[in-house]
Amino acid sequence: MISKDKLNRINELAHKSKNGGLTEAEAEERQTLREEYLKNVRSSFKNQFKTMTVIDPEGNDVTPEKVKDLRNRQNKH
Repeated sequence: MISKDKLNRINELAHKSKNGGLTEAEAEERQTLREEYLKNVRSSFKNQFKTMTVIDPEGNDVTPEKVKDLRNRQNKH
């Protein structure tokens, strides 16, 4: 999980970018922080996705094979 300080910094840089522009160093910092944030979001989503089970109205497990494969790969490691 990304720290609250880093999230605050992302928001500060976004606000500054809209109002007056960023220096080159700030733009690089913003890009680095964005990449870290997106990596964290993707990882979190992937973990939630792997735990998903889909059940049809008759009670049958119809979880997509891609999800089952992800789950199986995780269990092997």
